[in-house]
Amino acid sequence: MSISIVLSNLSWSTPDGRPLLSNLDLSFGAERTGLVGRNGVGKTTLIRLVAGDLQPQSGTISFNRKLGILRQSVQVQADETVADLFGAREALAVLQRAELGEATNEELASADWTLEQRMASALDRVGLEVLPETRLVTLSGGQRTRCALVALILDDPDFLVLDEPTNNLDRDGRAAVIDLLVGWRAGAVVISHDRELLDTMDAIVELTSLGASRYGGNWTQYRERKALELSAAEHDFAEAEKRVAEVERSAQAAVERQARRDKAGRKMAAKGGIPRILLGGMKERAEMTGGENTRLAERRRGQALQDAAAAREKIEILQPLTVKVPTSGLPANRVVLRLEGVTAGYDPERPIFRNLDIVMTGPERVAITGPNGSGKTTLLALISGALEPWKGTVRVLPFALLDQRVSFLDPSLSIRDNFRRINPDADENACRAALARFMFRADAALQIVSSLSGGQLLRAGLACVLGGSVPPSLLILDEPTNHLDIDSITAVEAGLRAYDGALLVVSHDEVFLDNIGIERRLELPARTVSALPNA
Repeated sequence: MSISIVLSNLSWSTPDGRPLLSNLDLSFGAERTGLVGRNGVGKTTLIRLVAGDLQPQSGTISFNRKLGILRQSVQVQADETVADLFGAREALAVLQRAELGEATNEELASADWTLEQRMASALDRVGLEVLPETRLVTLSGGQRTRCALVALILDDPDFLVLDEPTNNLDRDGRAAVIDLLVGWRAGAVVISHDRELLDTMDAIVELTSLGASRYGGNWTQYRERKALELSAAEHDFAEAEKRVAEVERSAQAAVERQARRDKAGRKMAAKGGIPRILLGGMKERAEMTGGENTRLAERRRGQALQDAAAAREKIEILQPLTVKVPTSGLPANRVVLRLEGVTAGYDPERPIFRNLDIVMTGPERVAITGPNGSGKTTLLALISGALEPWKGTVRVLPFALLDQRVSFLDPSLSIRDNFRRINPDADENACRAALARFMFRADAALQIVSSLSGGQLLRAGLACVLGGSVPPSLLILDEPTNHLDIDSITAVEAGLRAYDGALLVVSHDEVFLDNIGIERRLELPARTVSALPNA
């Protein structure tokens, strides 16, 4: 029997009654499938339904083999260890008792003598040097994710279901996860916005408010197909608009013809010679004909408008998002950031940076990269003023920092009110236009910030910072793509490409860094940094 997950006529609504999945028919086979779609369209809900965390309101979910599920965040208890994540605490305890000569005959007969070696090999594959007794709370989020994934694979499921497996991982961690999945030969469904990972998939399923569409091939091939679909949709829309114009011209011509006939009839009646009863009949027939023509014209116009609206809606679904940003006016030779001889950290005995020198000039685009724990967050804290250096100086032009919580937004206010607070000179029209460029149109701009998802939050922050009449000279971004869907990432990339100020970005997303035109990198090694070269 082939490996498969089959969803039949599946429907599910949010607690407030908003339909999220409606009559969805979808199947996943023994291949690696990337599941993509905009934030809020129901990808994670779909995974939770498959996992049994949620129950469908109608329809069925069936699978005939063993599932292994990795959720977006690995929740841990204070005393949980790596062994617990592998479900191996008791099995390892048996091996320890066997080494001490304390195991029973039953335990010796059932002992898994290769378990420790298999665990060590699996962890080594994702670059982790941890012991089974290591407590999970001592690991970073990325390390826990890597642990959870190799534990899942070691359990030998028939089908993997992974929700954002490369989120919060450094470059080495992302590469390790990608390598694991490249070598996976059973079924897998992977929710991801990681375009490198999606390029290793065998198929892409796009989830939209209209349903699900399957595309054979990887992410690059999917985008090529979408570009062709967009071209066809634009052609259909142009033809639909032509039909609307033709129907309106035809209707206007019919009205003008009827007006000429009516005028001629009135002239004949004024001359006399036609019996009154005939005149009445002629008038009645003219009115009936005019009414029928009007009704026919309205029906044709209504159908043409409906066709045009449907074609326009398809274009809006397929059209890549674009963003326009006002100029910052930053001169090419202006120093925007200078760190000189900076020594800093949190423990005076173990400084993270010693004698650090960094210079950024003009609209330069710089990425801060390096493994988890190398000091990227500390460096941003120094630049933003959240951390004072023990020695040396930090000078920076007016800037905007978008951390992962976008903390400069007031969570109790709407997106619109935050924009007006941050850009007090902007009128209502300018505010709404700026927010619309970042996909907050009409009532979406009135959402309260505390209710936003991670991806919506970053878009709102960018809209408030870049949508004003004069953007800041320096924009600092901390892992901006972690919680964005790919359409949102595309929009952010477009906005950042249009931004003419200086850009300093912490990110492990190589595709993102390439797409926003990064010119230089500050690579922080996984150790205490003694110095970094000047520009």
